[in-house]
Amino acid sequence: MAEKSESHTGGSGRNPRGTGVGASKVTARREDSSPECEQMMEAVVERENMLTALHRVMSNRGAAGVDRMTVEELKPYLKEEWKRIKEELLTDEYRPSAVLKVEIPKADGKGVRKLGIPTVIDRLIQQALHQILSPIFETEFSESSYGFRPGRSAQDAVRQARAYVSEGRRWVVDIDLEKFFDRVNHDILMSRLARRIKDKRVLRLIRRYLQAGMMEGGVVTQRREGTPQGGPLSPLMSNVLLDELDKELERRGHKFCRYADDCNVYVKSRSAGERVKESITRFLEKRLRLKVNEEKSAVDRPWKRKFLGYTMTWHREPRIRVAESSVKRLKMKLREILRRGRGRNIGRLIEEELTPLLRGWMNYFRLAEVKGIFEELDGWIRRKLRCVIWRQWKRVFARAKGLMKRGLERDRALKSAMNGRGPWWNAGASHMNEAFPKSYFDRCGLVSLLDQRLKFQRTS
Repeated sequence: MAEKSESHTGGSGRNPRGTGVGASKVTARREDSSPECEQMMEAVVERENMLTALHRVMSNRGAAGVDRMTVEELKPYLKEEWKRIKEELLTDEYRPSAVLKVEIPKADGKGVRKLGIPTVIDRLIQQALHQILSPIFETEFSESSYGFRPGRSAQDAVRQARAYVSEGRRWVVDIDLEKFFDRVNHDILMSRLARRIKDKRVLRLIRRYLQAGMMEGGVVTQRREGTPQGGPLSPLMSNVLLDELDKELERRGHKFCRYADDCNVYVKSRSAGERVKESITRFLEKRLRLKVNEEKSAVDRPWKRKFLGYTMTWHREPRIRVAESSVKRLKMKLREILRRGRGRNIGRLIEEELTPLLRGWMNYFRLAEVKGIFEELDGWIRRKLRCVIWRQWKRVFARAKGLMKRGLERDRALKSAMNGRGPWWNAGASHMNEAFPKSYFDRCGLVSLLDQRLKFQRTS
């Protein structure tokens, strides 16, 4: 399989885990898939499907699993072992490896999120499964589901949420599922999958992936519930399970937006919202055996809640804006970068670390219509950089010399250098603003969030 993979050129869709990839043979094979198909595993291991999966895994890279095999080692390994692996898949004898437990801080800084990193071999097989299964389930998913789906994005969900509020649905039922990916019930999920998958080998392989142990500190523990984030199959599995929630909300005539386990229902009154919250909580806990986090769930005004990092204004025609918590998280990341960069060249620090972060952040928050926060952040970032420069000078003489090099008169430079104030105060003072104006940081390549926002406005 691997010998011809370098000539394969499968493209990528809008969603990094979407299904908009693959050669024509794979597409044709997918179109033939049906609930009655009992030869699905043959479609999974078919050459073109595996080449597409290999291309995706190689391009996504990612960390090594419990066997420590890297993405770069995958193709040489497949040249030797693919025939055996393929035979094991077809004869229902393949056994996945345990996943490697990795903990990362949550976005809100409270607690950690558990990831389960599969081996690169298992990532390849999961990706091949995903490419065959996704088109089968995609046709039945709700129009109000936006997460991990081809051609859909978080921004689409936010636009739709704003549209519901504009229509007069000025209350939101914000439903937070407690540790969703850790608590998925395997039996319930498998019963939903079995409605559309008739190849028992595929069903058994998926269950093995669900039950694969998790390694931490060299010790493997078995799992009876959950679908750990980290593998290509987990997003699809979450949508398959939560599609039942979508169908229930649609049956009741509700207007809602769901992105993975983040679901908002838009209603016209608080009393209606309380009824919806109570009934949907019962549905989730009894039908799907999922627990609603009562502390994080609420019935409130949309402009008092955040959705996918955004919120909106209270006006009749609400405007989309960046949530305050999203701004705080960005500042936290920037502080960490600047703390590490105190001894580095400012231009290199901007180019190598700040620019990628700021461009990615602005690309995600390009929908924001309230632009004041971008201007405020631009000023805050420049002040933090001036603070780094002031700290780098360290001594009074170095500060005076540095200010004179930047064009300040000798007396003013000496007076400013000896003022006894701290770095943050000096970073906001007139002498540092004159020595290092906005144009200086522009020449260093610093991305202006406000300028980026204006570019998005002109092109949208």
